[in-house]
Amino acid sequence: MCEKALNEYLEQKKKVFPRFYFVSNQALLDILSNGNNPEKVDEYLGDCFDGMKSLDFIKGPGIQSPAKSAKGMWSKENEYVPFITPFHCAGAVENYLCDLETAMQATLQEHADDAKVTADAWDIEGKKRHFWLEDYCAQISLLATQILWTEETTRAFEELEGGSETAMKEYLTIIVTRIKHLIERVRTDLGGSKDLRVKIITIITIDVHERDVVEGFVINKIQDQGMFIWQSQLKFYLEYKNPKDAKRTCVSRICDW
Repeated sequence: MCEKALNEYLEQKKKVFPRFYFVSNQALLDILSNGNNPEKVDEYLGDCFDGMKSLDFIKGPGIQSPAKSAKGMWSKENEYVPFITPFHCAGAVENYLCDLETAMQATLQEHADDAKVTADAWDIEGKKRHFWLEDYCAQISLLATQILWTEETTRAFEELEGGSETAMKEYLTIIVTRIKHLIERVRTDLGGSKDLRVKIITIITIDVHERDVVEGFVINKIQDQGMFIWQSQLKFYLEYKNPKDAKRTCVSRICDW
């Protein structure tokens, strides 16, 4: 009877925060019994979230212990991302973990929007991409790169349709130049930063695919963006889902889906 009652109790908590299904009942009991101690719950965040390892709690003189407010989060690769506003662990543990998930998403959405704005200035007056990527975590750097590729390729198609016969060739040259800058950067001393090196290599891999796609357009004289060779590519967009939205949301599309 006790075991049945316990399982029913844990099931109720799992329904509120479904990520509890990823942890054992023993670990879940430890989380629930330490709900008022976020620093103890922090030890289990890696079991609940695929990417997050722990929170960066605000500590210091005059701040209660255990700490209940965090100013950022650490990934399992030790990348650090600051929250837009400090996150407060308030209420039942299953509730504030739901709020943490929302805060994580809102933070990355904010960073993605900012990364897109700064990425637009790569070739104008802002940081060149091979230095720009240091300002953002790997996920956001990759995402902004792919969003811009989608926009720039679409723009090249529009220029082709408008009569500019060399638009796609010129864009291919830009892509090749950007890859060259990344290769030059990764061959230099990055101060022992393994994560930065992996980030650059990953972006180079994505760039090479994008270069091959655009090169295919040039070789095959593709001028219509409705052609399957372009529609079949996974494309990323940053747009407002609703007119009242304050921030843009990333949307991925392929073909008509």
